[in-house]
Amino acid sequence: MKMVPQLMQSMARRLTLSASDDNAVMKQVVATHAPVDRHVDVRPLLNVVQDILHRITTVIPPVVQGKQATLDAVGDNALAPHMRDNLSHTISKISCEISYKCSTGGNSHSTTMGILGMLSSYSWDSKAVIALAAFALNFGEVRLVAQLYGTNPLAKSIAMLKHVPETQNRDDIMGLQHRYEVISNIVKVMLDVTNCIVAFEELPSQYKTPDTPQMSAVTTLIPIAVYWTIRSILASASQISGFLSMNQYVCLASPHISLVSEVWELSSLAHKLNNIHNQLQTELALLQRQIEDNKQTEAFETLVRLFNASHSDNMEILQGLFYFKGDQLPLLDGSTKQRVSIDELRSKIVLLFISDLNLSNQEIMILGEMYLESRQEPDMFPIPFDVVWLPVVNKGIPCSEVKRKKLEGLQSAMPWYSIYDPWQIEQAVIKYIKDVWHFKKRPILVVLDQQGKVVNLNALHIMWIWGCLAYPFAVSHEESIWKEQTWGLQLLADMFCPLTWISEGKYVCLYGGENLEWIRKLTRNAYAMAETLQVPLEMIYMGRSNPGEKVEKNKEAIISENISHALEDLTLIWYFWVRVESMWHSKLQQGKTVDSDPIMQEVMTIVSFDRSGDEGWAVMGRGTEKMVKAQGEIFLKCVSEYQKWKHKAKEKGLLTAMDEYIKELRTPHHCIRLIVPGSNGRSPEEVTCAECGRTMEKLFMYRCCDD
Repeated sequence: MKMVPQLMQSMARRLTLSASDDNAVMKQVVATHAPVDRHVDVRPLLNVVQDILHRITTVIPPVVQGKQATLDAVGDNALAPHMRDNLSHTISKISCEISYKCSTGGNSHSTTMGILGMLSSYSWDSKAVIALAAFALNFGEVRLVAQLYGTNPLAKSIAMLKHVPETQNRDDIMGLQHRYEVISNIVKVMLDVTNCIVAFEELPSQYKTPDTPQMSAVTTLIPIAVYWTIRSILASASQISGFLSMNQYVCLASPHISLVSEVWELSSLAHKLNNIHNQLQTELALLQRQIEDNKQTEAFETLVRLFNASHSDNMEILQGLFYFKGDQLPLLDGSTKQRVSIDELRSKIVLLFISDLNLSNQEIMILGEMYLESRQEPDMFPIPFDVVWLPVVNKGIPCSEVKRKKLEGLQSAMPWYSIYDPWQIEQAVIKYIKDVWHFKKRPILVVLDQQGKVVNLNALHIMWIWGCLAYPFAVSHEESIWKEQTWGLQLLADMFCPLTWISEGKYVCLYGGENLEWIRKLTRNAYAMAETLQVPLEMIYMGRSNPGEKVEKNKEAIISENISHALEDLTLIWYFWVRVESMWHSKLQQGKTVDSDPIMQEVMTIVSFDRSGDEGWAVMGRGTEKMVKAQGEIFLKCVSEYQKWKHKAKEKGLLTAMDEYIKELRTPHHCIRLIVPGSNGRSPEEVTCAECGRTMEKLFMYRCCDD
């Protein structure tokens, strides 16, 4: 047993010398490399080799188990005839060389260099795969003989010629099992290394820039990896040869000592090869990431050129956005729930509804109603339009079952088209959507005309304001619609109150907030004022943006106590506020400011009332007259003290009298705070206070959700 440390020390010195002399060895290895100008796709051959070695190493041979094993089904890994013709002779030669080395011994380095010389005309990946194929041929023969030994007479006769022992005692079986596990481990590492080498060769040649650090590192490592893979093949083959000659083992006097030294050699080689694999894997991952970045940059630039060019129809643009390799049906038709091609959108105006997976039911419901209404009156739209939902997902995170269910749930609720599998969208397209179309978190509606030209980067706001009356949804049409608008009750609330209220000249008071006691006081006093002044008044509760439980309870109390009118459900309340905010964003997109645009100033005031806390607010108007507005306590005080200003109402009109009295009630401490929702990166530099007219201080607020 004293010989064991000596043998291991001798082996360590041999491997240490090899490691320290790697540079000199590698010069010899590279000197053998003289590839001809032809490419051999060795992936099919590697697949066959992996299948063979996997079947061998995942089951302990029957000679080790001491019992019969069931023959595995052979996978269908047929090689192309030309590959068999080109490589079979070379594989046989290398196989014979390996067998000869195992039977006669010899220097591993010299044998490895000899094999490299035989493979000099092949590329590095071909060298590694061919050597592994030769090893698999030899190893597979051993496995078949051992597997069929007990049932096939031919196999038994061959086993006798190859000296496969019929029996082993328990100690021999356990020793062989340990040796076999070591071989299985090194086989796995050899396959890992070879797969890395093949993966490198499979990278597109146009992206293999030789002067990059990653490229230089990989090309330096590959010859080293091929050399040590072949060295490991030879060592493994020698071990397998030991299976066939247990009783004629080299170290007859002390087989266990020889077993320990050879197992240790394999473990050391596996360790060295594993280190090479780790380096290769790291550098290859960096190189693949760099190549992918270059490909995406090129794809992004191609997309930019595509959108800047003129086209006869929209198909080239849509293909650039939605082309998925091997998938001719990228869209899901919301009406039939069947997959369809992008031909369904040919020469149509296409509204790209872009969002993440966090869409609300209210958004889908309201837009869905608008969309379905447009389908009922196709004659209103000379050029047909359609909507496509394009969900932006994080491609770096695999699609989980939860996300898939969420996607399917949203798609099932949509009457329009959607991208069937958003995880197939190219990263360059996502980058374009974010960088050029300014998508961040809030949904946008990008409009492409029938030639695929972008005519509105976000028509969602005008869709919320006017629905399909905003057709054809272009920026130019948006501007023309606004030119016809004046601020008043009809613009603000015509979708939310009966048309007869406006046509009959009634005064309408919209109010909101969450304080039910204030609501009761306001409505009681307002109706009393109207009765005394003999004016027709209708009041309607608008809640507040992001309506929750308090707004729902208030609505129920208002209806049950017959306090005033109220919108039927929270979705309509939500829509009222989205529509008001959309007026702000639509004006902002056109470059308007609060100082220069009267409608924007009025909208800002309404938004500020809602964002100023739990305090209520109210707006009153009639027809096209200028509306009067104020926060809760001021408006309540105004309608409560109508006796003080009713004489002005007879002279100047109700709304003018109220407006003048409200201005008297305001003091500096009544100034408001304004929280303006972001619009994909756009926000005004300066905003003036709707109460006092001074420039407001600009602060920042971060919010992760709507609650």
